[in-house]
Amino acid sequence: MRTRTTIAACLSVAAVLLIASAAVVLLLRVNLVRTVEAGAREQALAVAGLAADGHLPGQLPLDHGTDFIQVTDADGKVVAASQNLAGHPALAPSGTSEGRSTFDLGALGDEHHQRVTTVTTGTPGGPVTIRVGASLHTADTAEDLTTAALAALSAVLVGTVGAVTWRATGRALRPVEAIRSEVAGIGDRDLDRRVPEPGSDDEIARLAHTMNAMLDRLEAAGVRQRRFIADASHELRSPLAVLRTQLEVAHSHPDPAVRAEMVAGALQDSDRLQSLAADLLLLARLDAAGHDGPREVLDLAELARTATAGRPRVEVRTEDGARVLGNRLWLGRLLTNLLDNAQRHARTGVTVLVTTDPAAGTVVLDVGNDGPPIAPADREKVFERFTRLDDARSRDDGGTGLGLPIARDIATLHGGTLTVTDGPGTTFRTTLPAAGEGPDRPAG
Repeated sequence: MRTRTTIAACLSVAAVLLIASAAVVLLLRVNLVRTVEAGAREQALAVAGLAADGHLPGQLPLDHGTDFIQVTDADGKVVAASQNLAGHPALAPSGTSEGRSTFDLGALGDEHHQRVTTVTTGTPGGPVTIRVGASLHTADTAEDLTTAALAALSAVLVGTVGAVTWRATGRALRPVEAIRSEVAGIGDRDLDRRVPEPGSDDEIARLAHTMNAMLDRLEAAGVRQRRFIADASHELRSPLAVLRTQLEVAHSHPDPAVRAEMVAGALQDSDRLQSLAADLLLLARLDAAGHDGPREVLDLAELARTATAGRPRVEVRTEDGARVLGNRLWLGRLLTNLLDNAQRHARTGVTVLVTTDPAAGTVVLDVGNDGPPIAPADREKVFERFTRLDDARSRDDGGTGLGLPIARDIATLHGGTLTVTDGPGTTFRTTLPAAGEGPDRPAG
């Protein structure tokens, strides 16, 4: 990138300098040639005046910048000439254009270019043609010197631009290389490392800040994953140990009644292990699903009525038009987890309320119970995995500690939120984006 930027800068500057230099040389050439032509024409008009008055001498003097003068009559005979053309025949220009010609005058032994101005005038002896040649040597020399000077100056400028661009690009890319080398050295066990942030307020500084923010998220995810693995191992170890103990006692105890009791306990622990494994697999699916799961327009009120069917002490109140875009199985699991938690802590009953908020474009699901409220300090803690509050410590009554985390992950996956609201008892409020039916959102 550094090389490409330097080459591009040099080529751009070289192209601009080439165009500018060509324009300068062209303007200089035109101006010098016009000056030479004006001098030659002035000399030709002066000779024409002498010829018209009949005072034309046989040898004509040369002004400064004039190479030769030759006057011929209508028959092509030389009537007068400058000293350097005395005795020479009439000149024959190789080409004319509006009375002017440019050619090499070999008769004078000069190899430089000349501009010839031709003027015709009448005299007492008849018409004559006056040719005055002016040297373009000065113009050619000035053009050559200017071209050489511009070429040298352009080379210096292109070299300077290349050096400055190379150095500036290197300084600009040095922080990027530092970021790259630091990121290359970060492994899955070095997520606490951070890339250096330059002190400038530019795109590279924002890149470094964004990279460090991403590393913060990765580190937090790694810590959360390790803690989750540790908690899952702990949750699995206890029922496995109890299950093994029960089976060993049942295997060795001589009393059939005790063996039956031990086997029944082992079956209960097996059910708990099965439920815990199912919850862990669902969490893994939610973590890997992203936002690519199957979606359809669903009536959340209908889902609520279906989920509460057959549950005692549950009151359901819904509004029409509570449609959301989501996965039917996962939203059903969200409702089931919230209802199980509410019935576990309710004193007399559970209330399910489904409403719509057209102004915000959301559908709200409230699942509340009249049990003891959750302290404000614990309202986020209950959504942590394997968390049980003091009144739900028992593994038999408190569940696996994954129901509410699963419910929040499902809500987040659908672009919504799950929080604990203020009020009597405990109410879990789920807010999901509303979905209107249309050609791109078919009804489920």
